[in-house]
Amino acid sequence: MKKWIVSACIAVLGFTAQAGDLVPFKIYNKKGKAVSFDKMIQDLATKEVVLFGEFHDDAIVHWLQLKATEALYKAKMGKIILGAEMFEADMQIPFSRYLNNEIDEKSMKEQITSLWANYKTDYKPLVEFAKMNKVDFIATNVPRYIARNVYRGGFATLDTLSQEVKKLLPQLPIPYDASLSGYKAMLAMGSDHGGDNLPKAQAIKDATMAWSIKTNMKLEYLFLHYNGSYHSNNYEGINWYLKHYLPKITIGTIATVRQKDVNQLEKENKGLADYIICVDETMTRTH
Repeated sequence: MKKWIVSACIAVLGFTAQAGDLVPFKIYNKKGKAVSFDKMIQDLATKEVVLFGEFHDDAIVHWLQLKATEALYKAKMGKIILGAEMFEADMQIPFSRYLNNEIDEKSMKEQITSLWANYKTDYKPLVEFAKMNKVDFIATNVPRYIARNVYRGGFATLDTLSQEVKKLLPQLPIPYDASLSGYKAMLAMGSDHGGDNLPKAQAIKDATMAWSIKTNMKLEYLFLHYNGSYHSNNYEGINWYLKHYLPKITIGTIATVRQKDVNQLEKENKGLADYIICVDETMTRTH
């Protein structure tokens, strides 16, 4: 059994048998008050969209994603739709064919060459849950070559795409607010790598994911979306674009952070989202 699976299993047991009061994670609300998993689910089930911000290599968070998916599916009596940053819009057809049992996994992987390296350990359980329960699963992200083009040449490169490819994108021109803290931080950190186009490449991802959510929502359904925490932290990124496209939409957000001590949420991590999953920084990484 792989090391990360063992760690996740220990987390399920809560360390109660062997390690006293040690815990691998805690969940907090945006004010830094500890809350239960059930309380979080009860609240999130009232929303139209939930943005589950993850660290892509965190074993505990991937386990919590599956548990949250199962709990929200139950709370909504099956009325949920899944979507993920990890699947790009141009892979939707083979992805859906696999979910609908029209092709096997081998054929899907032959047609989707851009599956993430940690698909088997971290995202396959979510896909298999959707397949087993006949839940729609949307590939929401922009094809990576389009984001790469924006990084190299800005939003103007979007105008050069074919009409068929543009169907995968939001309506052009893309709205963009360079003053958002996440984009400003990205610009500051990567000033020597892409300049102003670096946060724009992030923005085309955020906008496309938000647009994909918007166009695939259903009345009375909850859309549960998995994405890197930086895509929705501080109610920006995907959240900002959703609010732009659908001002009255109700959104619940989850962020992931790592701390040396999970028993009190650090000041800088408060307010990142409606709920913050605080993981012990020594927890096993999946890749």
